[in-house]
Amino acid sequence: MPLAQAWSVALVGLEGHLVEIEADIAQGLPKTTLIGLPDASLSEARDRVRAAVVNSGERFPDRKVTIGLSPATLPKTGSHYDVAIACALLAAAGVVEGPRLRHAAMIGELGLDGRIREVRGALAMTLAASRSGFERIVVPELNAGEARLVPGIAVYGVRSLRQVLAILRGTEIPDEDPPRAEPRLLSESLTRVPEVDLDDVLGQHEGRRAIEAAAAGGHHLYLHGPPGSGKTMLAERLAGLLPDLSTDDSLEVSAVHSLAGLLTGDAELVVRPPFIAPHHTASLSSLVGGGSGMPRPGAISCAHRGILFIDEAPEMHPLTLDTLRQPLESGFIEVHRAAAVAKFPARFMLVLAANPCPCGQAGTPYGICSCTPQVLHRYRQRISGPIKDRIDIQRQILPAARGSQDGVQPESTAVVAERVKAARDRQTHRYRDTGWLLNSQVPGPLLRRQFQLDSASQRMLEDLYTEGRLTARGFDRVVRLAWTLADLEGTARPTAELTHQAYQLRSGEPLTPLADHKPIRENAS
Repeated sequence: MPLAQAWSVALVGLEGHLVEIEADIAQGLPKTTLIGLPDASLSEARDRVRAAVVNSGERFPDRKVTIGLSPATLPKTGSHYDVAIACALLAAAGVVEGPRLRHAAMIGELGLDGRIREVRGALAMTLAASRSGFERIVVPELNAGEARLVPGIAVYGVRSLRQVLAILRGTEIPDEDPPRAEPRLLSESLTRVPEVDLDDVLGQHEGRRAIEAAAAGGHHLYLHGPPGSGKTMLAERLAGLLPDLSTDDSLEVSAVHSLAGLLTGDAELVVRPPFIAPHHTASLSSLVGGGSGMPRPGAISCAHRGILFIDEAPEMHPLTLDTLRQPLESGFIEVHRAAAVAKFPARFMLVLAANPCPCGQAGTPYGICSCTPQVLHRYRQRISGPIKDRIDIQRQILPAARGSQDGVQPESTAVVAERVKAARDRQTHRYRDTGWLLNSQVPGPLLRRQFQLDSASQRMLEDLYTEGRLTARGFDRVVRLAWTLADLEGTARPTAELTHQAYQLRSGEPLTPLADHKPIRENAS
């Protein structure tokens, strides 16, 4: 049979495209030609496949071989096409039956001795193959764990090309030495949060209220204060307040982590919201994604459905920090390269922590700041106004006084997480017909049309807007935050008191009762 086909999967971002691999053997001088917009690593497949076929005990055709990858207009990158290319070539040479190749997708990189090495993105490729109607997929044995996370598709984990050929021939599968897992260079931005509990935090009533509200409504959070006041401690405990991911979200997050190379061989679905903490020296491409050829996901996509925590935020390059503007609004990031445009999900909770100045003592009750006004101004401007305007909750965290609890045991993570889950259940019920899940995601027009505040709350926010203390975006965000506080309280709609507290959480003012608050115009005067 001079012509045969096999199937593999190309990934553009997380979007999978089926690739038909055709092998044609014709009369002519021995030469192997690979067509279909391959990149450098894929072009080298000719030599890898030739060596792997020979070292697996098979004969490589000594005629003119043409290997085509369709669709021809789609750029192909990576070495995971090797197994499919080898099988299509051997089917064209009559070594295996061609029809058996048409019902299974294949991914895997070939070693020169015929071993099959693990590849990145196996979970995302298996998802794409399953959605395209394939019932079977052949993957490297080290990737079989993550591939089996996809329901409804049979996964064959193989160690060598010899085992693949035995499966295709229906013969006994030869025994091979178990593959050795290659060292993984995990991203430094993946932080495994220790087992911490909220009852470790003494005092910090306003900080605890802020992270509870952020967890309940999915709101972005900005914590600032002197060193050692507890900003990082609160941020790390925020992750424990979030409920487990749904099945669909778990698959989506796991696919991103698979493509980023963060899943191990004995992978399980990512069921907990991820906590990603890139260092403040992280580059722009490591944050948003990129790389030569086909782009890879960055830290913000690895934090999808979880938390992106940036400590010492003013120390990060302002341009790098400002790239978060668009994904904070849209929930995705598009990485444009000459070869392709990759779209990655990026709906995360942003948590920033910052010192008030380089010496860390500005604005603290007992600290003495040694920074000049110019230095202080430049430091505060490193987090731009547009970024701050997209953050719903801003809190100053000051050191808690010794003995501030008066013997009262702080609430644990489990207790607060129950309130957060109940608040999220109320949001799910309220927005059941809208397609949204959390208060932070609901568009402003929908809020104003269907979920209006009472007249007293509305007048309060309109006065704040008139005085220039709220932007139009800030107006909507205070409304969203007011609904979150109402969900935490279990009330049907926000009261004026809760709306006032929502404004204080956003503006950074101390949390005081509405009755103690002076009229807005009096404050302005």
